[in-house]
Amino acid sequence: MLTRAIVRPPGTSFARGITSAQLGEPDLAAALIQHGSYSAALERCGLSLIPLEPDARFPDSTFVEDTAVLTDRVAILARPGAPSRQGEVALLAPTLAKCYEERIAIGEPGTLDGGDVCPAGDHFFIGISGRTNEAGAAQLAGVLANHGYSSTPVDIRGFPGLLHLKSGLSCVDDDRLVVGPRLAGHPALGGFERVLVDPEEAYAANCVRANAYVLVADGAPRLVAALERLEYSVITLEMSEFRKMDGGLSCLSLRF
Repeated sequence: MLTRAIVRPPGTSFARGITSAQLGEPDLAAALIQHGSYSAALERCGLSLIPLEPDARFPDSTFVEDTAVLTDRVAILARPGAPSRQGEVALLAPTLAKCYEERIAIGEPGTLDGGDVCPAGDHFFIGISGRTNEAGAAQLAGVLANHGYSSTPVDIRGFPGLLHLKSGLSCVDDDRLVVGPRLAGHPALGGFERVLVDPEEAYAANCVRANAYVLVADGAPRLVAALERLEYSVITLEMSEFRKMDGGLSCLSLRF
């Protein structure tokens, strides 16, 4: 059971963040409304929120997932691959110090974005991407192994359109994954049941299992129907303004 979630609303500099989406400039007022709905959905799922203040010094800082990997046993402070985002980790550190006795940081030459890490029970898929390099993935794998977790590297550098591993992969049960079209046949995912996402709904492959619910980006009726056939309760959320900034549902919180 998840009990808490760290969230940070977008700040006034949100539109100056990093993006390749080419979907236009985000509307901050709309983004704040969408973030509020997202936060309310997490509370509906039974999570208590740990809200952080917006910080205009870091336009991408609403995407808190990239700054850490949280497990039942240890918190790993990430080292984002975009240099402009590395200062976000220090913003989060005091909050994690209140929540975790053991905290370990990824160090040079490693880079690691939390969006490249998909837990599936006690197993972790670690994406190697434009943001997470081999050294960062290896450091994380070592920390996880020392705490009783297994892991599998998944190199996504040859998959255009996937910023992070979780842009195309989510876990909805210990043995069941939601898989976007680009990763549908990836051999690293063998042994897991897969809910395949239609190409027209590829953005929705980044969904969030939160206790009794699965949060899904609005506009993916076929994925919602597939999840409901598997007897999941689904909450759909509008994510248009965060999509403009390359963000998805999982990016907006650290859940533990």
